[in-house]
Amino acid sequence: MRKLKGERLEKELARLAAMHEYENAHADVRFIAGIDEAGRGPLAGPVFAAAVVLGRGQIIEGVNDSKKLSEKKREALFDKIKEEALCYSIASVDEKTIDEINILNATFLVMKKAVEGLEIQPDYAMIDGNKTPDLSIDCEPVVKGDANSVSIAAASILAKVSRDRYMLEMAKKYPEYQFEKHKGYGTKLHYQMLDEYGPSEIHRQTFLKTWYAKK
Repeated sequence: MRKLKGERLEKELARLAAMHEYENAHADVRFIAGIDEAGRGPLAGPVFAAAVVLGRGQIIEGVNDSKKLSEKKREALFDKIKEEALCYSIASVDEKTIDEINILNATFLVMKKAVEGLEIQPDYAMIDGNKTPDLSIDCEPVVKGDANSVSIAAASILAKVSRDRYMLEMAKKYPEYQFEKHKGYGTKLHYQMLDEYGPSEIHRQTFLKTWYAKK
């Protein structure tokens, strides 16, 4: 990643410092995990989640809500976060489980798996969104957390890049669906491929009810 200098560096450091606000509100807590998911909405593939524990006041230049970053920046930050975080964990729950227990429960499950996979047991967790899974530690939901909490933002990048990489592998296995272009989301192209080839083994049947109804 290109190094920032001068005024741009100052602005970036100020932005990152502001993103520590939620973490700083829990000064008495030693280890805080930020948690976010990727892939709640797609028609195909797993849902991923990541949990990240950063050092107090730790700055990782460039970290932001994954949706605000280019693919190139996300990829560069993915490696940087893994190298510099105190610890991290990435988990996934497959499409069959999503169909069995619904996407909300699958999201809670994958977040729990991510937390349980951390090498350092956190004392507290902050979760992107307005609901929290049933964890063994205290936690709080943070609306738009991926844009306001540095820990959640870091987790959003790990989850997003991990899922995108998985879907690129699925694009090789199922080239007819062109997953490399839409990552399983319900784009016009994806529906066109569904019309032509029907669902694959990795499509979420419960997400295709509208499509089936039109058949």
